[in-house]
Order: sequence, then C-alpha cells, then structure tokens
Amino acid sequence: MKLSAFTPVLLLASILGAAAAETKSPRPGTSARSPAPNPPDTDFSTYPVKGPWVLSDAFLAAASARRKESNFYESKIAPYVLPPLFTATDGRPVATAAEWDARRRPELLALFREHVYGVAPPRPPDLTFRTLSNDPAALGGRATLKRVAIEFRLGNETFSFPLTLFVPKQRRGPAPVFLLLNHRSPANTDPTRQIKSEFWPVEYAVSRGYAMAAINVADEVDPDHNRATTGVRVFYHRHPEAAKFTWATISAWAWAGSRAVDYFETDPDLDRQRIAVIGHSRTGKTSLWAAAQDPRFALACVNDAGESGPALARRNFGETVEMITRSFPYWFTPKYATYARNVAALPVDQHQLVALVAPRGYHGADATEDLHADPRGSWLALVEASAVWARYGKASAWHDEMPRVNELRIDGPLAYHLREGGHALTTFDWKLYFDHADQLFRRG
Repeated sequence: MKLSAFTPVLLLASILGAAAAETKSPRPGTSARSPAPNPPDTDFSTYPVKGPWVLSDAFLAAASARRKESNFYESKIAPYVLPPLFTATDGRPVATAAEWDARRRPELLALFREHVYGVAPPRPPDLTFRTLSNDPAALGGRATLKRVAIEFRLGNETFSFPLTLFVPKQRRGPAPVFLLLNHRSPANTDPTRQIKSEFWPVEYAVSRGYAMAAINVADEVDPDHNRATTGVRVFYHRHPEAAKFTWATISAWAWAGSRAVDYFETDPDLDRQRIAVIGHSRTGKTSLWAAAQDPRFALACVNDAGESGPALARRNFGETVEMITRSFPYWFTPKYATYARNVAALPVDQHQLVALVAPRGYHGADATEDLHADPRGSWLALVEASAVWARYGKASAWHDEMPRVNELRIDGPLAYHLREGGHALTTFDWKLYFDHADQLFRRG
C-alpha cells in the first residue's frame, strides 16, 4: 500500500468521539440519535482529490490510546486465510456465473443466515399500501411528496410503518429511486424540509433527477436496543411458525427495505429496474445484507459500514466480531457471538457477502479518519469479491491499491471511494453515489 503525507491528527478527538457516539448502545426505548442535522453542503470544491491514504505514527498512537482494545496497525495483523469464493461446501469447484447462481449463491446466503444475520420471514401475503398524504407541490413545485403506510396483518393485529418519498417532477419517464434506511433521528428525514440534513439531501437528489425515499427503521420498524418489547420481530411472535424466524435487528431492517421495494413496484412514478439502497454505519451493514438477499436492488451503497458489513472479519483491525457482538448482540443471530474469540472458525467472511450483490451494482465507501470501521478491510473485501463480477463479465478483477483520497473509482457496476474526514454520510458521499448511479443506470 502506498502512503502520502495526509495526516489528519488535529481532528482525531472529535472524529473518534463521533464514531464512539455512533457505536454507543442507545437507552432502551430510543433509537440511535445523531446530533442536530447539519444543512447539506453542496460545495464539492472542498473535497479535491488528494494523494494516496496515509496514517501517521502520531495519528495511529492517538487512535490506539482512544480505543485501547482495538488494533490499528497493519503490522500487527496476524496471517489469515479467507474462506473460498469458488469452492462449494461439498468441495466442488464453482467455475462459471451460472454455477455461482445455481449453487454457490444459495448456499452462501444460507450460511450468512445461519451464522450471522438470522432468517427473516418472506413477504406477508396480505401486504398493503395505504396513502397517508400526497403533495404534488413539494419543494416549491419541484417534487411530489408521498407518505405511504406499509401494512400487514397477523391474526387480528396490524403492523404498519411509514415510507417517505419525494419524486422529481422534471423527468423523462419513471424516476430511479434511492432508499435510505435511517437508524438515526427522524429529524434527518424530515418530510416538511424545515430541517435539512446531509444525511438525506432531498433537494440535491431531486436536482439530479433521483427520487428519494426513507424509512426510519429504528423508530418505526425494530428498536435499536436489546430486549425490545415492540417492533416487527416482537409482532411476529403471533405467527404460527415464529420459531422459524431467527432474524435479528439488522435482518428486520433489511426486511423493511424489501417491503419498500414491494411498494415501489406498484408506483408508476418509479423505475423498478433502477432502485438503490443506501445506509450508513449499522444501516450500511443493513443495506449490504438487504441487497445480498433481494436482487431487485440494482445498486447497494454501503457507507462506513465496517465490521459485520463489508470489512473482513479475519483482519483483526478496528472493531472486531468480539466487540460488536458484545455491544450489539441483538443485531445478529446468537450463533455469531460464538465466533467472537475464534473468527477463523466462522464459515464465511465479508468478501463473500459483498459478492452476493453480483452482478448488480455495488458502491463501497469509507472515511480516512474512521479507523474503527477498517476502510482497508472493506476495500480488500471488494477486491476479493470483484472476481465474481469478473465471472459475469461485468467488471475486471480489482487490484490491491486503494483509490486516492476523495477519488471515485468506477469499473462498470463496481465503485469505491475513500472520503476525507470522519464517520459520516455527507452530501459529497451522495454526489459520488449519484455519479456512479448515473453511469450504472446510463443516465445523463
């Protein structure tokens, strides 16, 4: 890996503090909260492409002092062996894309469900969509604002959660749509737009021709805390086959994303072939798991998702399986925690999860100061997984050298960028996601 003199030491305390806030378990009965939303910043000149990523000794020492349990030194990573992409569990090779689809993809999905995320229910048979409001003059007449209740029944009880959707008025045909799975404060997805946030820059998206949808998954679908007494998983206790569903919170949030797609397929204003799912941090993990399972997502945008998202578990860099299952056991199936001190025994690793998105679009992103999320581990997972896209003839196998800071690297359906700064989802990130989608969806 090449290095340069990019050493953002002065911002370390504030950035690590933000990362700590992101990973701190919220109080029971609340969702994970962010600070007051910041207005979207569309001055992209503040993010010029820089040299290769480097971390100074002072930066690494300060990071290590802040998180004593974590390793932030590449030199301290023990040798590891990744489970293979192209060898089935019965030992037979997987040589072609057709064999991947027929044999390897289904068994990898089954392994991730058994060992990491759990099994979620299928689409409810009586799923319905109820219009809550429809404003054809939103954003000064530039968009239509729709609020939709996604509902289903078990017995005599109904579970419902709202979807917020802005659709641009100036467009040729149905609009491509980005779905944000939001675990932070609902203020970040304020439909009135009295509060604007970089986390969901609706006005900018509409100016680019994209519809913007959001679900507040922690507040409306499944609570982001242990021992929850409400939410969709508790509601499913009424199901006659409830024991079959071993899903945890990340799977519940991903399930909600697929129910949003069920609605999108009924809305003539939306292009069902051009649906992107996006999440940050814990919902970055969720967006990856949602896209791995649901092929209707044409693009997965995985932002600063780290451990148990795209970052390789076996690297022992930044957050680890042991740390995340101790802090957030309810995100995963209980079996995952049994690998906390023996990750080498885990039958999967995250390059295989990334590969499950193939041959569709995948865009990974990290931040230079977000060491806890192991940007290099996420990049290496994509490098490994790119071989699956190559089998489809959709992209070339990627190499080991990371892109320069703030550079967007695109190869057909694959993209990656490393943003300057800390653990956040910024308008600059959104710009690069839209830039990739423009090419992937052949827009412009």
